Amino acid sequence: GIVDVLEDLKEKAEGELAELRKAETNTQHNYDMLKQSLTDSVTFDSKDLEDEKTAKAAAEEAKATAEGDLQNTVAELMSAQKALETARTSCMQAAADHEESMTSRGEELKTLAEAKKILEETSAGAVSQTYSLLQASSASGVRSRADLARSEVLTIVRRLAKQQHSAALAQLASRIAALARFGAASGEDPFAKIKGLISDMIAKLERQLADETTEKAYCDEQM
Repeated sequence: GIVDVLEDLKEKAEGELAELRKAETNTQHNYDMLKQSLTDSVTFDSKDLEDEKTAKAAAEEAKATAEGDLQNTVAELMSAQKALETARTSCMQAAADHEESMTSRGEELKTLAEAKKILEETSAGAVSQTYSLLQASSASGVRSRADLARSEVLTIVRRLAKQQHSAALAQLASRIAALARFGAASGEDPFAKIKGLISDMIAKLERQLADETTEKAYCDEQM
């Protein structure tokens, strides 16, 4: 009777309790699994976030470095372009100056060679007359011819200095004038001295012409 009923109730209660405990265990296990999964997910997400922050910082630093390098490159390019433009302008001016200088140097060299030729012909003639004619009148003629030659050479050089606006040629004319006036009195050969001055000036002009030609060739190559 009653005892059996109580036994049945007890068994039933124990069964329900076992089911509840099992359900609680499963629920706790599921909770623990979910918690671990969420914890792992948070950990991974946090790591990913840190990695992304690090990558972002590195990218921003690389961007800043690249922008700085770009600015430097642009500045260097502008400087190089400016230098190139300056060089081109200088070379164009040098080319124009070279053409003018070639004409000027050619005229100077031609005129000085003419002056030197006058001296050489006059001095040779003077020496020939001195040895072939021993009369006083002939000697006087030699001196007159020499004076005329020196005067002609001086006129040529002075005119050239004025035409070319050349201080060097003006100085040469002054030295020629001094030699023509005082050279013979000092016992020196004025013709030889004057020829030497003109030869030196011709050599100087030829060197300048060679230097200018070299500079022009360099500019032509760069252009």
